[in-house]
Amino acid sequence: MAIKLGMDAVLNFKSGGVGGAGSWTELANVKDVTLSLETGEADITTRANAGWRATVGTLKEASVEFEMVWDTADAGFTAIKDAFFNNDLIGLQILDEADDQGLQADFSITNFSRNEALEEAITVSVTAKVTYSDTAPSWIGG
Repeated sequence: MAIKLGMDAVLNFKSGGVGGAGSWTELANVKDVTLSLETGEADITTRANAGWRATVGTLKEASVEFEMVWDTADAGFTAIKDAFFNNDLIGLQILDEADDQGLQADFSITNFSRNEALEEAITVSVTAKVTYSDTAPSWIGG
């Protein structure tokens, strides 16, 4: 069994999106990361289902939520902040380890909330959702 630890996972970013110029850069200033993958569903029940409801998946959606330390000198923090304030897309790779497998897509930053706990470092909670792009989301690796 190949067990993966969260601390070995990697979140990469690329300003300008997946198809943009430049290379992928690790977004190392992150704490817990949650990748949510869901699909809509359509009811395809017929009389032939012998009293059972039948469902098929429709449109997929993805979002990623993570927390970063508020560090204005960090290039990754600045890229996320700029993508939020400028309504720019940003490419993200959410991988289970460096150069392994995960989702790659262009995202829009939809939440950028600053947290100021009294006895903790200032952090920002970030939510990113797949956005309109010339590059379709894809599962890479694996």
